[in-house]
Amino acid sequence: MGERHGETARVLVDRLTAAVNARDVDALVSCFAPDYRNETPAHPGRGFRGTAQVRRNWERIYAAVPDLTARLLRSAVSDDEVWTEWEHTGTRHDGAPHHMRGVVIFGLAAGRFSRARFYLEPVDDAAGDADAALATILGATS
Repeated sequence: MGERHGETARVLVDRLTAAVNARDVDALVSCFAPDYRNETPAHPGRGFRGTAQVRRNWERIYAAVPDLTARLLRSAVSDDEVWTEWEHTGTRHDGAPHHMRGVVIFGLAAGRFSRARFYLEPVDDAAGDADAALATILGATS
C-alpha cells in the first residue's frame, strides 16, 4: 500500500507542479478532490474546503503574478501523505517581487489531494537575525 501511494503522490506532485507553471487552472484543480480540505495552522481563519476556492485562489494568484514559477525543492511520501517543500517566485503587476517558501503536507485519497496543512509564507529578507526575530515574537525590546 505505501509504495502505491508513493507512486501516486509523485505523479500527482509532478502534475501539480507542471499545471502551476503552465498556468493551467483546470489541470491544477483536477489534482484536488471535490471535498478537499485546506488547513493553515499559523492562520486558522484562512482554512477552506472545496475546489471552488482552489480555483479562485489560483486565478487571483495568476492575475497578480503573471510570471509565477513554482519549484518543488523536496518531497517525501509516508503512507497516504506527501510532504512537499516549495519556492514560488515572480513579479507582481506593481513591479514588486513575489517570493514565497514553505511546506505543504498533502493527504491523498483516490488519486487526488484530499487535504493539506499549508505552511507556505512570503519570504521576509528584512526581518533581521535570529535574536531580532525572537525579540519580535516575544515582544521583547532588548
